[in-house]
Amino acid sequence: MSYALLIVIATLCYAGYNIFIKVSGDHVPDEASSTILATIAVQCAALSASLCFLLFQLKNGVQIAGLSQKTYAWAILAGISIGIAEIVYVFIFSGLSGSQQTVRAGSVIPFVVGGTIVITAITSVIVFRETLGMSQVCGIFLMLAGLISIYFGQ
Repeated sequence: MSYALLIVIATLCYAGYNIFIKVSGDHVPDEASSTILATIAVQCAALSASLCFLLFQLKNGVQIAGLSQKTYAWAILAGISIGIAEIVYVFIFSGLSGSQQTVRAGSVIPFVVGGTIVITAITSVIVFRETLGMSQVCGIFLMLAGLISIYFGQ
């Protein structure tokens, strides 16, 4: 499978994640006091998808052993990060955050995703010593301008 196709699939699935979190939050009843069970449902569904992929790999004879302790440690930190992000995301969209305004997916999701891209690009230069081309630098500045516009345009 080509990297381009995998990137498209990952992008579509990540977009689905963002959209479905918003829709889930929109369906939280007024009498609800917590969204934690919805967050756990997201995490259980993600675990189920991973387990299905594991079974598929085992069925096809793919070797799954050989990962280092550092691989697991960083993966666990990634899981903690996405778990906290999911908790906050569902909470934001549920209306339980105390805001009387409707939280718009068109503002929150682009801000979170765009902010993630900017932080990741900067981290890739500082931590991973990667270089950015001029078009990437311009894109980051345009994204920052877009984030500022989204934030102040609410």
